[in-house]
Amino acid sequence: MSSPAGQVRRVRHYTAGRFHAEGDVFPLVDPVDGRTVGLVPEADAATVDAAVRSARAALSGPWAAYSPADRSRALHRIADGIEVRFEEFVTAECSDTGKPRELAAAVDIPRGVANFRAYADLSASRGERSWHTGTPDGRGALNYTVHKPLGVVAVVAPWNLPLLLLTWKVAPALATGNTVVAKPSELTPSTAELLAEVIDAAGLPAGVFNLVHGHGADAAGAWLTAHPGVDAIAFTGESRTGSAIMRAAADHLTPVSFELGGKNAGLVFADADLERAVEGTLRSAFTNSGQVCLCTERVYVERPVFAEFAAALAEGAGSVTYGPMVSAEHRDKVAGYLARAAADGTVLAGGDAPVFGDDRDGGFWVRPTVLAGLPEDHPAVREEIFGPVVHLAPFDTEEEALALANAGPYGLAATVWTGDLSRAHRVAPRLDVGIAWVNTWNLRDLRTPFGGVKASGIGREGGHHSLDFFSEPMNVCVKI
Repeated sequence: MSSPAGQVRRVRHYTAGRFHAEGDVFPLVDPVDGRTVGLVPEADAATVDAAVRSARAALSGPWAAYSPADRSRALHRIADGIEVRFEEFVTAECSDTGKPRELAAAVDIPRGVANFRAYADLSASRGERSWHTGTPDGRGALNYTVHKPLGVVAVVAPWNLPLLLLTWKVAPALATGNTVVAKPSELTPSTAELLAEVIDAAGLPAGVFNLVHGHGADAAGAWLTAHPGVDAIAFTGESRTGSAIMRAAADHLTPVSFELGGKNAGLVFADADLERAVEGTLRSAFTNSGQVCLCTERVYVERPVFAEFAAALAEGAGSVTYGPMVSAEHRDKVAGYLARAAADGTVLAGGDAPVFGDDRDGGFWVRPTVLAGLPEDHPAVREEIFGPVVHLAPFDTEEEALALANAGPYGLAATVWTGDLSRAHRVAPRLDVGIAWVNTWNLRDLRTPFGGVKASGIGREGGHHSLDFFSEPMNVCVKI
């Protein structure tokens, strides 16, 4: 994958066990300074079709004879391969996304490894259910369940956590015996290509994993998700794209698993440990420069501590380590929200682009921003910004806090900061979200259900929830 220093490298597809770079190319840009660092091949319809056909052929090849234990060992080999090339993955992730190295090294790449190991172990220990059924002749029958792979799975991954979210779907899909055609974001293809190299070296049969690059609408993403040879679609990304994929999937009744957008709320009660709540909110608002679906964009603070919390959060925002927006287009989108917010409310911190006086001034930077004073129907409060932006507002009662948090079209995640254990158990289940954290944020157990409600997604990922999505239960009834 690597190229000599100073040279622009060429990203490659991986189909039918072969790396190639067929197709017109588009630039791969480093968000830190705006330089072109690579050329990415745009998969045409024929390339996508060939990838799907390769995956379908592999279903009846040697892969079909792999037992759950065989697949588990294969996934562990993939995890081993990522660990061996850990520094390459970190470098590629940072180059594509611009995120700080310490974040990629502590979160993104280790989670990629953990995803393969978790599903390797879960799938190897997965049991079947059986029932003894009475019959009129008294001899009975035995019913038992067999889990079969769905077939060819299309995995479409986003740009914010490229390896983490790609492996979050690829690992359980392979663990359950499916074959995969993956399309990463056109903005962040590099760790996907590295993963293909690791899978190739791990000895999986040709066609079990395929990788195509390209854009979404009217391009590789659309052709892949609408392909009649695809048996399931797993997608993480914005809700609008999810709607488009769902319309395409409807033609073939293709099952979908969607983790979509969020406009996540945080609730800070007056009895909370404020220092801990500020520290946690700085993480939940500004990790990866707010470019995480779980990030907190709205924080509602009980009025007696609102001023103290707002001042502390604004001060803390000035010392946060952050990276750029992933692209010039996304930077401009975030800047548009900030311009409207500055005109209609109060900017407590940030709100503009930093000036470095070096090559970074050619990159796509936005300073961590704290807003206040906007009405609840303002676009900066209601719409997903997906940047380093958080809005603060006060509340007076628990019921008001719940109403504010539950308003709007999204329902992915929420945080509750309180020193009252009874309140924590009372409030958290009433939040219209898929996951609620109490006095913490983004503390994950990979066995638990993960996903959103309303416009934030369809289905659940994690643990046996992913294994269930990627497999078809079949009942066998034997008369005794």
